[in-house]
Amino acid sequence: MNALPNLPLDKFRDECGIFGIFGHDEASAHTALGLHALQHRGQEACGVVSFDGEHFHTHRGLGLVSDNFNAPHVMTQLRGSAAIGHVRYATTGETILRNVQPLFVDIAGGGLAIAHNGNLTNAVDLRDQLAERGSLFQSTLDTEVIVHLAAVSRFSHMVDRLVDALNRVIGAYALVALTNDGLIGVRDPLGVRPLVIGQMDGATILASETCALDILGATFVRDVAPGELVVIDAAGTHSMRPFRKQAHKFCVFEYIYFARPDSRVEGRSVYELRKRMGVELARENGVPADVVVPVPDSGVPAALGYAAETGLPFDLGIIRNHYVGRTFIEPTDSIRHLGVKLKHNANRAGLEGKRVVLIDDSIVRGTTSIKIVEMVRNAGATEVHMRIASPPTTHSCFYGVDTPRRKELLASRMDVPGMARYIGVDSLAFLSLDGLYRAAHGEARDSSAAQFCDACLTGEYPIPLIDHDGGTAARQLSLLEDHG
Repeated sequence: MNALPNLPLDKFRDECGIFGIFGHDEASAHTALGLHALQHRGQEACGVVSFDGEHFHTHRGLGLVSDNFNAPHVMTQLRGSAAIGHVRYATTGETILRNVQPLFVDIAGGGLAIAHNGNLTNAVDLRDQLAERGSLFQSTLDTEVIVHLAAVSRFSHMVDRLVDALNRVIGAYALVALTNDGLIGVRDPLGVRPLVIGQMDGATILASETCALDILGATFVRDVAPGELVVIDAAGTHSMRPFRKQAHKFCVFEYIYFARPDSRVEGRSVYELRKRMGVELARENGVPADVVVPVPDSGVPAALGYAAETGLPFDLGIIRNHYVGRTFIEPTDSIRHLGVKLKHNANRAGLEGKRVVLIDDSIVRGTTSIKIVEMVRNAGATEVHMRIASPPTTHSCFYGVDTPRRKELLASRMDVPGMARYIGVDSLAFLSLDGLYRAAHGEARDSSAAQFCDACLTGEYPIPLIDHDGGTAARQLSLLEDHG
């Protein structure tokens, strides 16, 4: 099968979602369901590791959760009352089975399975050190660096081994780990990536987002705090703070795009927050028009907020085909231009003869925006104004997000009027950085103590880019091709 369209990436993509459960007789089945709810965070590969008290069992595969965990014999072999799972995106590198998580190894002290969301920014340096002392790497995942560091640790207890390993890494991460003794969850000291705790029928759950709790009917307990490590075993849930406390820098793009709108992240409703972004956008950049149209699906909440604030009617002027994915059609050059039409189609009844405000969450390369604007004009719109419910994305992310290189980001190459001409709109405007912070935090951005990681919008990277700054940028980018 071939994926169509085979087009350059024109949305930021989060690399993965993670899930773990301890204390349930159907742990693996619930893990598969949790991963299904997190499928938006990674659609190229998935895996589950379970533990039955004596043995670890694993199943990993390429493709969607529903493609890999729909056979009774697969779920039967994943025995045990504890399990962890992972969904991931491929980037420009090839998705191959050896790069599918969770990773599992037998080391001194027992078995260790790890699933990771994020990216380590000193992974290349650590990998070189480990290789020099004889470590044999089986994948190109930066996650495997953590496994090797735990294996060579001089501590005896598995939790201490993991803490020892994490004290040597630099980067953004949320991890779930499964050992002979229980389930472990941990977030990096800045809390860039999300991780929540839930409960269901006496079982304890860890997941990237609350939507994975909802699908199971589980109760949300709380977020794992930045720099916190939780150990879940037969005696209950234990909290540790093994890392130096640092300023909280949660990824603001989780609110803009990554998280599912029905999730609550860091105590905030993603849906309501995105609507507030639309309200702020309207206050800052209103324009005379007849109708507000979202670019589906991610632009819908912001468009609702924009329409409510301006009093303009909201209409579904673009219809999304949700069944685009794999196709038997070869993506030849002669049909490659049809890629956007496979995913979106103009609803002429809502566009013809109207001044249209198109609302989207972001612009990355601009290639999709060009096609959308052309589609809306061809449907009879008299004017097309585009409003973006986030500031311009001007920098690449090195913390676990699949982004183009900076020179490929449209906002890093052009000013706003130039971008408007490039994508063919009558006007273009973005939500300001202060407007984003007002929507997300209730007040304007304090540059001396920004509450979020907004490096892709400002270039202010809160975690050192060791591999990149050390002159190994090309090698870091190569490693990023297959990170978790």
